[in-house]
Amino acid sequence: MTTPKPSTVCIGAGPAGLTAAYHLSKAGARVTVLERDPVNVGGISRTESYKGFRFDIGGHRFFSKSREVEALWDEILGDQFVDRPRKSRIFYQRKLFDYPLKAFDALMKLGIVESILCMASYGKAKLMPIAKPKSFQDWVTNQFGQRLFGIFVKTYTEKVWGMKCTEISADWAAQRIKGLSLGTAVMNALFPRKPKSKEATIKTLIDSFRYPRLGPGQMWEAAAAHVERHGNQVHRGRDVVGLSRDAATGRWTVTSRDAVGGEHRHDADNVVSSAAIADLAEYLRPAPPPEVLKAARALRYRDFITVALVVKDKGRFDDNWIYIHEPGVKVGRIQNFKSWSPDLVPDPTLNCYGLEYFCFEGDDLWTAKDEDLVALARKELVHLGLAADEDMVDGHVIRQPKAYPVYDDHYQDNVQVVRQWIEKDMPGLHLVGRNGMHKYNNQDHAMMTALLAAENILAGHRKWDVWQVNQDAEYHEAGEDRSLALDSGRLVPTRMAPAE
Repeated sequence: MTTPKPSTVCIGAGPAGLTAAYHLSKAGARVTVLERDPVNVGGISRTESYKGFRFDIGGHRFFSKSREVEALWDEILGDQFVDRPRKSRIFYQRKLFDYPLKAFDALMKLGIVESILCMASYGKAKLMPIAKPKSFQDWVTNQFGQRLFGIFVKTYTEKVWGMKCTEISADWAAQRIKGLSLGTAVMNALFPRKPKSKEATIKTLIDSFRYPRLGPGQMWEAAAAHVERHGNQVHRGRDVVGLSRDAATGRWTVTSRDAVGGEHRHDADNVVSSAAIADLAEYLRPAPPPEVLKAARALRYRDFITVALVVKDKGRFDDNWIYIHEPGVKVGRIQNFKSWSPDLVPDPTLNCYGLEYFCFEGDDLWTAKDEDLVALARKELVHLGLAADEDMVDGHVIRQPKAYPVYDDHYQDNVQVVRQWIEKDMPGLHLVGRNGMHKYNNQDHAMMTALLAAENILAGHRKWDVWQVNQDAEYHEAGEDRSLALDSGRLVPTRMAPAE
């Protein structure tokens, strides 16, 4: 007699939740996916649409060093990928600088006087580096010099994270900017070399990538359709409001609420959660122990807003996105959606720019009216010289809560408290993905954690420790050969510990 496969509820239909559901569905297991968004799946990797225009939330390049993830992308989406050139530049003083920095490009555009000052600053940093750099500012100054740091790093970093560079730990810089320096940039410009393999490629130096023709949401819509073709359900517009485990049977009950207030009960052997840990703790019934609840509630998140502006296409720039290093504007990054895929823009005479504003949920930007945000974006785009006011056609606002987990002084301790309690007292509850694990990762990293969680469910025991998919997204386990070598884990700045 065949043992029935375990049933699972997946909380969240982002890359992690849908990857787990897809893998389990292929194996013949029963799966129910609950997604809060009433329309879209994909989470932060979804594709929004407005009057025929489609736009990505944050920009998602499909490039992975994991053959397993690449194969899964091909399996889900088939021939719907387009190959796109990778181009991102830094906007500073109405000039666009190559990114990653190319020494000659940067110094020529800065002008003779500023170039001399930058090289002198770089020389000083090499001759008299800051001993034992503690802050992000110290570490980057040692690599680039004080002047280049101020021009190309400081403004954007502080916009994104809402912290001063003197408050961010040097540990983050050492990992996030590994392999790049002014010297590296010079050598790369003079003697470009083709890497022997994807594994040898510095993530920020890739020159092309694949992209779904209709945006990343096309991938996750296809994954959701696959889950449903296997007889499973993907429920949209379902808010999870309760999560409990029967100690006698080991079964889980997940309660969700639809748009009209109706409650639905979903019973399963396992729960895969890509929900933010802070939210998950509030769902659990009975409530977690006080110390666990306190740790979960202490976890913080950075949010952002995309203002999509439809403009007459004047070919102002052809980058996928540009980083805005102008201190006089609030916008941090501008997406050029036609450069991601021409099919995202229905009218070839138009383009759609996505102006991204980094904020905290509840602050002045977050609570501003949509029309005020559109007006701000229009004003700043004109101020930057990237469009004329008469070029503006339309605007639309998307708010993305919990876009990035914040790595503050105590986040590791707080995550560890929650994790240890779940692993000890909540068997069958699997944490995956960016917010589910409070790890600022790319979607291929999130997908791998979900694949391993799904394999654990099918095996009936913890065959893989998903937490060992590290920040470089390599899996390390004694006696196992599963080197993922993604080099795609995205690191979040850690606030410096107070001086003793």
